[in-house]
Amino acid sequence: QVQLVESGGGLVQPGGSLRLSCAASGRAESSNSMGWFRQAPGKEREFVAAHQWRSTGIHYADSVKGRFTISRDSAKKTMTLQMTSLKPEDTAVYYCAVRLGGISRYHYDYNYWGQGTQVTVSS
Repeated sequence: QVQLVESGGGLVQPGGSLRLSCAASGRAESSNSMGWFRQAPGKEREFVAAHQWRSTGIHYADSVKGRFTISRDSAKKTMTLQMTSLKPEDTAVYYCAVRLGGISRYHYDYNYWGQGTQVTVSS
């Protein structure tokens, strides 16, 4: 079992920045990959970014490339998502997730999920 806790969400104006954090606990040694997803009301869960726990492999969604940066601390089992140049379409609940297998862009591949943190981009 792995427990995940997101933090750092909030309200920000367009063009602003937010930094999200995800902390893992429990049987995290079985995890291999961690990712960020987001879901707006009435819409399907969308891939944002992911990395492998013990490698340099990183994937970004095309919609966030150049604006979002994912980073990690494997020893501490933490991951951060630095978001800049935020747009209203970035508004969503952001989730971190852990996969027991390799890096994936698909939400159904992930085994454990946090409760999410709300990001609202509005003027």
